Amino acid sequence: MRRALLAAAVATALLPGPGCTLLDRPSNLRDWSPDQAVLPRAEIDGRMVVVHQVRHCTYLDADTYVAHYDDRAYDLEQLESVDFILVPFGNLPAVAHTMLSFGFADGQYLCLSIEIRREKGEQYQFLNGILNRYELMYVLGDERDLVKLRTNYRNDDVYIYPLRVSRDEARAIFLDVMDRVNTLAQRPEFYNTFTNNCTTNVLAHLNRGLGGRIPYGLGILLPGYADRVLYDAGVIATDLPFVEARRRAWASGPAREFAESPDFSQRIRR
Repeated sequence: MRRALLAAAVATALLPGPGCTLLDRPSNLRDWSPDQAVLPRAEIDGRMVVVHQVRHCTYLDADTYVAHYDDRAYDLEQLESVDFILVPFGNLPAVAHTMLSFGFADGQYLCLSIEIRREKGEQYQFLNGILNRYELMYVLGDERDLVKLRTNYRNDDVYIYPLRVSRDEARAIFLDVMDRVNTLAQRPEFYNTFTNNCTTNVLAHLNRGLGGRIPYGLGILLPGYADRVLYDAGVIATDLPFVEARRRAWASGPAREFAESPDFSQRIRR
């Protein structure tokens, strides 16, 4: 009897969800959630990169927003910094969301968040994340969207770590991200909780720009420890002990204090 119940439970878990079958191929044509309805795209012309569909939502609360998109130009000669952003899950500290942010001399920051691309009404479920139920999405947005959503509306702890990268390395990482953005716009992929997620992709972009300096291991499979992995690899730009570097990287307090400041991105890095 127990075996029959177990078999029934497994069969139920493997049944495709609404709008999806196990034989589906990844698609960019579904009824997407409004905040993920538009894919970004990059045009590269020498030192200038125009990113189309940069997101900057206006939030009333974590689930109520008006989605805005615009096109923004970035000068690679002004690319000054790359930051690694860690957002631990409060009740599961070994699990976290990770992001990158690129800082430019003219004050612009472009933030990358790699996520499941949700259809309307869809929520993340762990099992679905390993069964090809979600497409992978690269969201390129303003930090007043992607960071403030997490600090001010979801009440998450957010840590921002400056990375020790040269200008050439920063440029290589940025262009590698833009290449993947354009690829996904043409050839969608399925998200996978273990092999094709935010942290595995962030690590891949960093390693391609940094010559493979970051080891792949448990700290990447458990991304709540990814900041320690980068610290031990010498990639985080600090000479402080890790505990102190992490304390100083905490950005949620400044983000709440300076939520309406026009120089929000500079303030949260004070």
